[in-house]
Amino acid sequence: MQNLKNVSLIFLIGLLLPAFAWAEGVGTITHLGGVIRATRADGASRLLSVKSEIREGDTLRTEKNTFARIKFVDGGEVVLRPETVFKVDSYSYRPVAEPGHKDSAVFNLVKGGLRSVTGLLGKRSPDAFKLNTATATIGIRGTHFGALLCNNDCANIPTVSGQPLGNGLYTDTAQGKTFISNAAGTVEVPAGSFSFTPNPHTAPQLIPATEGVQVTMPTAISHNKGSGGGMGASDSNTCKVGD
Repeated sequence: MQNLKNVSLIFLIGLLLPAFAWAEGVGTITHLGGVIRATRADGASRLLSVKSEIREGDTLRTEKNTFARIKFVDGGEVVLRPETVFKVDSYSYRPVAEPGHKDSAVFNLVKGGLRSVTGLLGKRSPDAFKLNTATATIGIRGTHFGALLCNNDCANIPTVSGQPLGNGLYTDTAQGKTFISNAAGTVEVPAGSFSFTPNPHTAPQLIPATEGVQVTMPTAISHNKGSGGGMGASDSNTCKVGD
């Protein structure tokens, strides 16, 4: 009987180990300029560096003048701007689809701004990807996009008019298309277009490029070595107004 119990325990551990192993890391810091801290789901907090692991449930905080680039296990990437708070609410991906498994990539932009490029998960299961904010939710279709959430903290972002940006969610779509949704409505944002959502009670809307914000990143963070490709490169450490 004892041997039977031991065999059952070993079998159970064997079933659970792959899930535990997968939960250990869903992404990695690949580029970093400055200081970034992760608060784990259990409340533990630590500073991260290049090659540091990102886990499901992590809340990431970049400090002033910090840019950080994260590569997820499906090949998707996110670059965080300075003074950004970004949470990995849910992330589940298998390279080969398994019966009963559902892809999931649900993030929360609490504060600040980012750029995101869809990976294999977003291409295989586009409805599984969501970027939530207090103002609206961003969905994707094979997308490279930027998002900036202003809450009395965008006074340093340059604009064509010279006036500070109003509070709300600004997005720009570089490739594919995004869907910006809240309780008041949904707007489709095709490649080359911009959107603005002032609050969760007002429907998202397309806006002219002259009023839009294109989230850009320093070349050292945005570009891949040797390839020349990148994610919203800029020589400036600020967001750029679309022109």
